[in-house]
Amino acid sequence: MIVTRRQMMQHSSFLLGGLALGNLVGCGTTTKTAAVPLRRPRNSKLQVLQVGVGGTIAPADREQLTKHPDLALVGLCDVDSDALATVAHEFPSAFTCVDWREAFAKHADKFDAVVVCTPDHNHAVIMANAMAAGKHVYGQKPLVQQLSEVAVIDSAVRAHPELVTQVGNQRMGPPGRQHAVDILRRGLLGKAIEAHVWIDGPPDDGSFYFYYGGLKDPSPPPANLNWPLWLGCAMDAPFREGLGPVRWRSSWDYGTGQLGDWCTHLLDVLVFAYDLGSPYAVLADTHHASDFYHALQVQTVLSYQGGGDRFAKPVFPVHYNDKGQFPSRAALGIPEGKFGSIGTLVVCEDGVLNVAPEGEIEVWRDGKAVDWKTIPGQSSITGRNHWHSWVDKIMGKNDALVQSPFSAAVRMAEAGVLCARAARFPGQELRWDRPTLSFTNNEEATKTIVRREYRPGFEMPVFS
Repeated sequence: MIVTRRQMMQHSSFLLGGLALGNLVGCGTTTKTAAVPLRRPRNSKLQVLQVGVGGTIAPADREQLTKHPDLALVGLCDVDSDALATVAHEFPSAFTCVDWREAFAKHADKFDAVVVCTPDHNHAVIMANAMAAGKHVYGQKPLVQQLSEVAVIDSAVRAHPELVTQVGNQRMGPPGRQHAVDILRRGLLGKAIEAHVWIDGPPDDGSFYFYYGGLKDPSPPPANLNWPLWLGCAMDAPFREGLGPVRWRSSWDYGTGQLGDWCTHLLDVLVFAYDLGSPYAVLADTHHASDFYHALQVQTVLSYQGGGDRFAKPVFPVHYNDKGQFPSRAALGIPEGKFGSIGTLVVCEDGVLNVAPEGEIEVWRDGKAVDWKTIPGQSSITGRNHWHSWVDKIMGKNDALVQSPFSAAVRMAEAGVLCARAARFPGQELRWDRPTLSFTNNEEATKTIVRREYRPGFEMPVFS
């Protein structure tokens, strides 16, 4: 079943607070004022709880957010007692807990917003419960680890338009990627034909983030790690070396693999430029399937509805690969050379655009490189502090723009997780029906790669 953009907007609340996606990334689109007043902080400063304070990205988020003069970090939560003690020493007035549910049950009156920096498998359940409790949310990417969680996040956004949400997509803050969105969204290179997206890793021998070193025997968890709470919504399983505290990204049960981990930073340009809804099909291939880990060396194709005033053909295909599997330059009609190790490339009727994660843009027309800055018709783009924009929006500053709200970020996560999970069915094109959360042509895929069983006490909230 093909989901049209009109159906997607009706079903998924693709607008947040009345701001169209084009305006979210500074494309100059004129939009209406928000129909629903935002929930304001109870004090002069935004009172924030951080769930997940250690690891890799949490310290960076905390450093940036606490530099905002209107933010106070009042609560800290982590299942790692060593990390929690270290950060609590820096913020002695903040309350602490190891279980995020305790923070909501005992301290909900102390905070207005929640920053979620946990492993992927607990993202959606914590963020959805935070929104159900009326809290603004800054959530790390990807928003979901299970395909069924897409519907939960969509429902939360629809049910709570008064809340400001932002995904950890800091690369969209500087002007570079915003310029790429602007060029594509305005059709300055003509209608889009197809897109190619690639990421260079993970390395074969594992890395700090990713680990494919073989399934280790169960062993006692470190004394500082509350393993049952680390599992959270996931069902009971033993601790294994090479999993916690940060190498869970490779695992099927807790991470989203390389494709899921990077989808927010690579597919964002496409979602913003073309208002992409849900793809209606995914085809994946791999030679490195695994039961415990996500697959390696994956090639995927997502099919989106095309046509209209933005797409040259009825179908808009997006190729998304790991291990640096980039497209042929000769086939694209561009000169010899080398692509960067990571990229988002769009083929249009009148040119080809490639943008790197940090915003460097290349454009070719008629097979020749051109300076993208000379393309007429572009908007004036303003770089923003990604973290501070979220705070500013909550505090009611008129010029504040949240560039990657959950209403958009969930589309990126859905696509990335679809690609990662479809690798369990290599060579089989799966027809994805977002409204029913099912693959219409593969019952086994629907049963095995769409949803998980949630541990009692860590259930998802229900939104009307």
